Amino acid sequence: MPEIRLIRGVFDVSLVPYMPLEREQQEMRTLLRTLPEPVISIDTRGQVVIANEAALDILQLPEQDVRRKMLRNWVKGFNFTKWLNSAAPSSESVHLQLKGRTFLADIYPVHILKDDDNSLFTGAVIAFKSPERLGRQMTAYQKQTGQFEMIIAESQGMKSVIRQAKRMSSLDAPLLITGETGVGKELLAKACHQHSLRKDKPFLVLSCAALPDDAAESELFGYAQGAFVGAQSDKKGLVELAEGGTVFLDEIGDMSPLLQNKFLRLLQDGSYRRVGDEREFKSNVRIICSTQKNLVDMCQQGEFRDDLYYRLNVLTLHIPPLRERKSDVLPMAERFIARFAEPQRQRIKISSTCQNALQLYPWPGNVRQIENTLLRAVSLVEGDVLEPEHLQLPNLTSGWGHSDEDFDGTLDEAMKRFEADLLKRLYPAYPSSRQLGRKLGVSHTAIANKLREYRIGKHANTD
Repeated sequence: MPEIRLIRGVFDVSLVPYMPLEREQQEMRTLLRTLPEPVISIDTRGQVVIANEAALDILQLPEQDVRRKMLRNWVKGFNFTKWLNSAAPSSESVHLQLKGRTFLADIYPVHILKDDDNSLFTGAVIAFKSPERLGRQMTAYQKQTGQFEMIIAESQGMKSVIRQAKRMSSLDAPLLITGETGVGKELLAKACHQHSLRKDKPFLVLSCAALPDDAAESELFGYAQGAFVGAQSDKKGLVELAEGGTVFLDEIGDMSPLLQNKFLRLLQDGSYRRVGDEREFKSNVRIICSTQKNLVDMCQQGEFRDDLYYRLNVLTLHIPPLRERKSDVLPMAERFIARFAEPQRQRIKISSTCQNALQLYPWPGNVRQIENTLLRAVSLVEGDVLEPEHLQLPNLTSGWGHSDEDFDGTLDEAMKRFEADLLKRLYPAYPSSRQLGRKLGVSHTAIANKLREYRIGKHANTD
């Protein structure tokens, strides 16, 4: 060491316990050894390179009997040879059988960067997750994280709404949530339910705008045998099915006068009758309602019962529109992009100009519109950076946006046009109601109804 110090340009010499590469390798081995899930890496021929201790425990073999052996000897359910020989192997999530046990496996291609423009494909890493462990993790997550944490609330307005909602969620009085279409009224209602003492009981939803009077009444209160043609037995309504839980009535302003009368009685003393039944039933449910309409104006015009409004207007929450919550836009956009890009194992960024476009746009359809816009953008973007042109915002492309002077029609009509445009663009890539429903996160029945309504796919040429 003294001799080395005498070399010109050397200022000091000291001993180190290990080299940096040695430390990195030891840390990687420790990580693999302590992971509770099996992890296996393979080369381009499908031979095992590394298997951690969790994997060796399942295989019940020592490491020397596993290394350089074909993975297909123990893993069934996926053609690794075909995947390894494909032109550009991409990440996959599949169900596999490892030594007879079922796992959800994430398969990641491994590339070694040779220079700035080239990389060498060297094989894959497979991470196995057991259904039991996934179940325990989800249970622990749900216990620690409530639905309120899923609501973006960076703006002062939304923070205030969340604080009020948490206080009101523990009460049993009816709750009225107001706000424009698409602001997330149902999400807030569900958060209130999950934050209440009723969280272990059902949370059931009925849209008052989506059903005719008789159907809405039977859905809410049920019907007796013989009440309708073909009814062979009694049917329970949502009030009965949600016993001990919460019933959420969406768009209460569209409830018919007849149903308003029966609903008022439910709120007054908790009693109701099924359609076609003389028997009286008692319920123990909490009622949460939402509306985008001005119920005070409706009362003055005789379209909504005053006494029903006073019953509902005990606890109220108003969700501000997205144009008044500018600080919520980018965090919301990043969450949606991460959710939509995850199945394709993409990491998509938002350019600074695109961030400006997101924040400057008024979002007349609120959260629902920004979600649909980003779903379309992520589905169609080539590359890993979103630019303003990828958003295809209505006022920039189709001539009916919020800020257009020549805009014509209602907000509901505008949202339907936007929805139809999105479905038409996605349908060729997801040509069935089940595939498209899975992509959009809604039921295939809802998608089938919308495809029929907008004459998309096989309904294009129907009258």
